[in-house]
Amino acid sequence: MEALEALVSRRSIGGLTDPAPEDAILQRAFQAALRAPDHRLLRPWRYLVIRGEGRVRLGEAFLAAGVEENPELGETERNRLLAMPLRAPLIIVAVMSLKVDDKVPEYEQILSAGAAVQNLLLALHAQGFASMWRTGWMAEHARVLSALGLQPGERIAGFVYAGTESGISRIPSSLAVEDFVQSWPQA
Repeated sequence: MEALEALVSRRSIGGLTDPAPEDAILQRAFQAALRAPDHRLLRPWRYLVIRGEGRVRLGEAFLAAGVEENPELGETERNRLLAMPLRAPLIIVAVMSLKVDDKVPEYEQILSAGAAVQNLLLALHAQGFASMWRTGWMAEHARVLSALGLQPGERIAGFVYAGTESGISRIPSSLAVEDFVQSWPQA
């Protein structure tokens, strides 16, 4: 797929199924992610790839965090938390691993991590796969961070759910560029 076509046709797809991207596809997608703008080459990001049984264990971490927040959590909500990671055959956890640097403020590193995730999403799309960038309260919960082995100071930029689009999803309406772009200074 041509680069501009990938940029304007990428969309978030919630309904995902097998097949998941194979290792060669993921390798190329991670190469794209690692080309994100990165002031002073701090590499403020890393990734965890979760497949198969790992998705079940992630659901268990979501459930443990939910029960910690609300010990009276009902069965429906418990089952929902367990099932969340099963919505896709593959999950990539984008981890922000911010560095202390007197010339690169934290916000630049967060933007770099976001750009890296966008590159990852675009690369998956360009290779024929669908994805959804998800966050939610569990992306910030200490129990989830611990279960995933995050180091002190690391944070989750998002869970990238990836796979093959299942069924028809809605195509977002096009936005009018002029609604978001203006010249400066204005005459």
